[in-house]
Amino acid sequence: MSKEPVAVVGIGQTRHVAARRDVSIAGLVREAAHRALHDAELTWSDIDAVVIGKAPDFFEGVMMPELYLADALGAVGKPMLRVHTAGSVGGSTALVAANLVAARVHGTVLTLAFEKQSESNAMWGLSLPIPFQQPLLAGAGGFFAPHVRAYMRRSGAPDSIGALVAYKDRRNALKNPYAHLHEHDITLEKVVASPMLWDPIRYSETCPSSDGACAMVLTDRAGAARAPRPPAWVLGGAMRSEPTLFAGKDFVSPQAGKDCAADVYRQAGVTDPRRDIDAAEIYVPFSWYEPMWLENLGFAAEGEGWKLTESGATALDGDLPVNMSGGVLSTNPIGASGMIRFAEAALQVRGQAGEHQVDGARRVLGHAYGGGSQFFSMWLVGSTPPDS
Repeated sequence: MSKEPVAVVGIGQTRHVAARRDVSIAGLVREAAHRALHDAELTWSDIDAVVIGKAPDFFEGVMMPELYLADALGAVGKPMLRVHTAGSVGGSTALVAANLVAARVHGTVLTLAFEKQSESNAMWGLSLPIPFQQPLLAGAGGFFAPHVRAYMRRSGAPDSIGALVAYKDRRNALKNPYAHLHEHDITLEKVVASPMLWDPIRYSETCPSSDGACAMVLTDRAGAARAPRPPAWVLGGAMRSEPTLFAGKDFVSPQAGKDCAADVYRQAGVTDPRRDIDAAEIYVPFSWYEPMWLENLGFAAEGEGWKLTESGATALDGDLPVNMSGGVLSTNPIGASGMIRFAEAALQVRGQAGEHQVDGARRVLGHAYGGGSQFFSMWLVGSTPPDS
């Protein structure tokens, strides 16, 4: 039996900020869910199941928060599933929900991811001791900076590439009303002059700490036919993982990322990502990961990703726009960051991305990664059903 086509018919986000002190976690997730339902013109009673995800519970110190969030999400008496795959969890959560619809387990599923970083300390929470090494690591940036240096050595990329990515994404964020960082006075010179945090990563080349939530309503073909607006169709989706550390691991371009992308492209009939995909929302928490992931995802040959960035190809008006919304560099409620990538991809093919809309976007990739470059989740969405 073939899979049921899956459609995204509702999308909702909170306004992402440093601290949402006006709401509890329950209020935060309900706000995003309500907006997704409103977009789909559905009510809580139309939802068959809820799939929720977030980053590690120790961030906020609330263990298994899904148990107390059931009431806020209309899930009392309904199946509710929790997903966790570190920073990629937002994407993984959406894929679990999509698979429930594709397998005809449920007809319409609400999926949601969140983080309230103002009630946690993610940087020091991620500064875990590594056996037999000096405790010099501080935050995720301390872990990833050596991998960026390895990429620079391997590719010969000039030092300026990271600043170009940050400048591009922060300008894109000005066109996105939901983005956390709206730096109206941003200039390339200011990015370059910002303090060095983890060589070669500067302050303005890093993601912020955000409070926020993102929700989507996924449904089957019958539900899509009743939708008030054209949906985004899931053309392919996949998850892959590999250990954080093992002999021969390629931290610059992990094999799990390559395998995940290849699976998505196979499902969607993509043979040339650069030609067949119109835009991409890629998980870039530190600016240098744009060129690194462009290579890992097959948009550029090894060592050539930085040239796409430098040429302007990944700009909003380029031939392969990347992170049109401002990306993780502008908004980072960790648990939701991956789902925001997936949702923003869906907004593009629905033609609902507002000022950061890419003209004629018909196929857009959503990408997330997490842990020590060990968890990957991706989907490709399109403006037409997969069998059309």
